Amino acid sequence: MCKSTGKTNLTYEEALVSEKHAVEKLQELPKELVAPALRIIQFSMLSLKDLADTIATNLEERLYVGSEYYGRKDSGVHLCKILKVVKADNKITKYEVAWLDKNKKTTENGLLDGENLVKKKLPFSRNILKSFIRQSTYRSFPWVLHEKLARKHDISIDPPQELRSKIFFQNGLVVCKKRKKNEEEMKEESGKCKCNKVGSDKLEDDDHQREEPIKYPVDDLLVQPSADDPVFSDRPLPSRDFSVPMECVGDLLMVWDFCTSFSRTLHLWPFSLEDFENVVCHKESNLALIVESHSALVRLLIKDNRKHFWHMKNKKRKITLVNWAEYLCDFLEIIKIPELCSNMTTIKRGHYGLLDANIKLRILKELVNQAFETDVFRDKIDEHINQRRALGATRREEALEAARKEREAKEQLKIQNGHTSESAKSNMHESSENNYSGENGEIAEKSIAEIIASQPKNLLENKHSDASKKMAERQNVDVEVQEVNGKQLSGKELLKQMGDDKKEATEPRSKDQRVQFSLFLICEREYFEREMDKRVIRTNPLGKDRHYNRYWWFRRDGRIFVESSDSKQWGYYSSKEELDALMGSLNCKGERERALHKQLGKFYAKMSSEFEKRSKSFVGKIASEEAVLRRSTRVRATPGVNPANAFLRYVNKWKQD
Repeated sequence: MCKSTGKTNLTYEEALVSEKHAVEKLQELPKELVAPALRIIQFSMLSLKDLADTIATNLEERLYVGSEYYGRKDSGVHLCKILKVVKADNKITKYEVAWLDKNKKTTENGLLDGENLVKKKLPFSRNILKSFIRQSTYRSFPWVLHEKLARKHDISIDPPQELRSKIFFQNGLVVCKKRKKNEEEMKEESGKCKCNKVGSDKLEDDDHQREEPIKYPVDDLLVQPSADDPVFSDRPLPSRDFSVPMECVGDLLMVWDFCTSFSRTLHLWPFSLEDFENVVCHKESNLALIVESHSALVRLLIKDNRKHFWHMKNKKRKITLVNWAEYLCDFLEIIKIPELCSNMTTIKRGHYGLLDANIKLRILKELVNQAFETDVFRDKIDEHINQRRALGATRREEALEAARKEREAKEQLKIQNGHTSESAKSNMHESSENNYSGENGEIAEKSIAEIIASQPKNLLENKHSDASKKMAERQNVDVEVQEVNGKQLSGKELLKQMGDDKKEATEPRSKDQRVQFSLFLICEREYFEREMDKRVIRTNPLGKDRHYNRYWWFRRDGRIFVESSDSKQWGYYSSKEELDALMGSLNCKGERERALHKQLGKFYAKMSSEFEKRSKSFVGKIASEEAVLRRSTRVRATPGVNPANAFLRYVNKWKQD
């Protein structure tokens, strides 16, 4: 809404433009008329339209110095301009005027009285007057001028005698007594109603008003313990055994997540977070993982067409184990960060491994930040967004189509069951007429017994397998191989075969077909989730607890990381017991912990599965390390591979030639 003109249904930009035009038009108002108009406005009780009409009528009758009128001269009317107001002894006001020609140039001066001056239309409209009134006042009914504006034109700010009983000043502003009185009366009436409801025997409790029930969820810090709360478990303390300094954990996670999420774009074979942490803390300079990670990021920058990296592009040499440090130093010279540039001498000498872990991560962080701004990366993000949208649209269409066919199948099954029940009734009616009820009963009992006896074991096994598949879905275990019709089928083959069954969904299904169809839906959903995970856009936190600590889940690592509200402290949970304890400690009455609990429940199956895999690999790693330690020196066979040194054997299988 425009404050000057009162126009509505405007955007913010349109309102600003309208106010600007209104201010420019207000400049056209003659300065000689401003003070008389303001005196009419001050403490006026008229409506905006009536007030603008009153001001216009009053100003039309007013003759002021500098205004132009038509004056009678030589039995004709000519344009003139008032130069001076002259008052004679007989109290007749006369005006000294300058006669103007067609070009508004003064020809001669004269003296005229008010009767010989013809009124001229005002040089401004009623709308300009309304805008002037709005800008000059801070309230209406009565209209009150801004204090500075009133003092500038020597206009009294004291209310007139007839309004002193209706208004008063509060904090320097005029307030209407009637409005305040109405508010006080409403409060008193509401208080009386409450007193009447309570009764005369409970007057002592009137001061303690009954609290309204709180509508949850609310802000977590406002949640108070109550009797209906469940028993909350103690929140487990997260592990903090990081090899890098605590203030560098955030950079470590960010760089690792970027390199593994966009490994295809970087042509960098994925690596684990533990290997990355170990290689950052290692003192050797030319480790394959360090060289390949830096080289992949530098190659991405060289591909981009920004001017900053033309010097690196002009070298026209492949980045190898020998010259990768030169390219890294060129990058540091381009970004010109003093803390990092001071380490260039050490890098050029081939002693990159001697740098502190925080310096190494700072360099990698700057490489990643520059990679974010490349056209290659932005195009890849746009491609992932479009692919995710297409997958979502396809998923919705397939779900709607499957639901429609399922409804049609149920309707046909109901119709078929109706026909069979009618035929059964007619058969029973005919048998009763022929007095063969006893034989039919025996036959019926026999047929039921035969059906029960001949119930195939495969059906029970299929039911058991169906239940196990649902349990597997809860635990998020990928269904790699399913047995259908006596053949071992992979996930894609099963999807293909089940797709044919899905097209024939309108036909009545047996129990085996329904089991297969449910398997198809499970595989289809898992396939959709895997395809969406491949098209990464960004990693978002799961949520926050009541103290604003953020919780992160990285699928490729299998741990829940906890970041403090000030990002100075980090920790992690790595077991299912810790996850259960964490979920049991969250109070769902709070907004943040409610959302966090929902997200943890959503990914609970995946997290439990990853925790189990991680625990198994951890046990295997300990066993292999112990085997290496117990090895006798007399045995000359090659020793087993130590998993703790896996980062030393890294090979980039996606490296570009």
